Amino acid sequence: MSDTPRPSNFIRNIIQEDLAAGRNDGRLMTRFPPEPNGYLHIGHAKAICLNFGLAGEFKGLCNLRFDDTNPAKESMEYVESIQESVSWLGFSWDERLYFASDYFERLYHWAEELIHKGLAYVDDQSAEEIRASRGTLTEPGRESPHRNRSPQENLELFRRMKAGEFPDGSRVLRAKIDMAAPNINMRDPALYRIIRDTPHYRRGREWKIYPMYDFTQPLSDAIEGVTHSLCTLEFEDHRPLYDWVIENLSTPSRPHQYEFARLNLQYTVMSKRKLSELVRDGHVEGWDDPRLPTVSGMRRRGFTPAAIRDFCERIGITKKDASIEMSLLENSVREDLDRTAPRAMGVLRPLKVVITNYPEGQMEEFEAPNHPRNPQLGTRLLPFSRELYIEADDFMEEAPRKFHRLKPDGEVRLRFAYIIRCQEVIKDGSGQVVELRCSYDPDTRSGLPGAERKVKGTIHWVSAPHGVRARVRLYDRLFTVPNPGGDKQRDFKELLNPNSRVVLEDCRLEPALAEAAPEERFQFERLGYFCADRREHGREQPVFNRTVTLRDSWAKLEQQARGG
Repeated sequence: MSDTPRPSNFIRNIIQEDLAAGRNDGRLMTRFPPEPNGYLHIGHAKAICLNFGLAGEFKGLCNLRFDDTNPAKESMEYVESIQESVSWLGFSWDERLYFASDYFERLYHWAEELIHKGLAYVDDQSAEEIRASRGTLTEPGRESPHRNRSPQENLELFRRMKAGEFPDGSRVLRAKIDMAAPNINMRDPALYRIIRDTPHYRRGREWKIYPMYDFTQPLSDAIEGVTHSLCTLEFEDHRPLYDWVIENLSTPSRPHQYEFARLNLQYTVMSKRKLSELVRDGHVEGWDDPRLPTVSGMRRRGFTPAAIRDFCERIGITKKDASIEMSLLENSVREDLDRTAPRAMGVLRPLKVVITNYPEGQMEEFEAPNHPRNPQLGTRLLPFSRELYIEADDFMEEAPRKFHRLKPDGEVRLRFAYIIRCQEVIKDGSGQVVELRCSYDPDTRSGLPGAERKVKGTIHWVSAPHGVRARVRLYDRLFTVPNPGGDKQRDFKELLNPNSRVVLEDCRLEPALAEAAPEERFQFERLGYFCADRREHGREQPVFNRTVTLRDSWAKLEQQARGG
């Protein structure tokens, strides 16, 4: 745990006050309770950093608990991916791994306790009828015709529900609170529903009824001894129900719920339903597609755990929802990779260069630092030969005055090597430039005495016979607008960015990159930060994903869109 002081927030202040006052016997226990119905995204990462981070900071504990009470949508695949993501982000739950499905027996007995107390009843109305009778923000709800059944009748019906005698959707167990309550969540909310024919991924067909979230969460917290139950603002109106459940049952502890603003990140969607739709309909290539805001997608793209944790710390914890610019996340990863990523040279759109006065068959090597500011990362040798590749964008036949790269009869320095002059441009039958013939000045070898002749441009390159052929994928923002889910007139999928993924098949990289391990990250000089794909990269077929550009290429576009 770092000793660096952290910026304060209202939850940290609450915890400090509670610990100073000796509340909860001086204990701190938080929990991260995902439902295993999808992969975690950057919003979950914020909650993970908050819950595990505060527990670590104040020498408390944090549980990882799966809210697995809906067998129709949950699977072990999601459980495993969630555990992997939490661990990759740098947090450990040790032995504190729990499942709400392990509490089903205790939750059921508590439901019976409410029935005995006259605080819960079985309702035979359909979901549509219940919804229609809840009322509005200005009108009270209507009581169910089954609301005043006796505890004995309710208990018999509830046990028959548990035995699987009734079909799905035919009955629910509801709390008996107040159908005229100003807070609609307190108008006799459902506590249990029937899911008879869908097996649970852990409990099989053992259970025919399943508890609702608002019943499961407070009781699971109480079972585990959670002191500070942290959740996002959409659950603020559910807090009275959270408290009602705890106050009316004989629970082993008294947890408290606190709400904070969720993360709304621009140029993407944060809804599990929408993310699932993108995956299901083939708009992206699975939950770990590098364009998605999922933790596994960002990992595959090359984001680092440190960068994500830094981003979550920077945006802070507040009580007010806000839209966070994607550039903040990108800047966090740029700063981290600038410090840690070794440098390499790669040519993404190759243009062949033949150095006509360089001896055929000769090869020499240039020593280059792996990081300009970190000598501990060492150096590497770059092979140099008569035939090279440069970026096609680094040559312009009819160049403007301020173009300081290669042009006819112009000079440029090859990074770590020599100055070359373009003497001849070779084109194919369609007029496309396919080769440049250049000469080099042997007295300008980089690093040697007398080689300091200045030219205005320096470009990168790769030796043609030594370079590694690779596939490189350029990823960009998934949507073309900052808030794709906010346009009620259009399907959010209509706003997908058609250029969010560009695949380049014939890139050339310096030889050392063939030995890169999956997930190893580099700065390709002048191009951006890239990561060896964790699923597809190999020596025989190197595959790199662009994590982020060297500069924020969207900033100017966004400024223009705002009229700046």
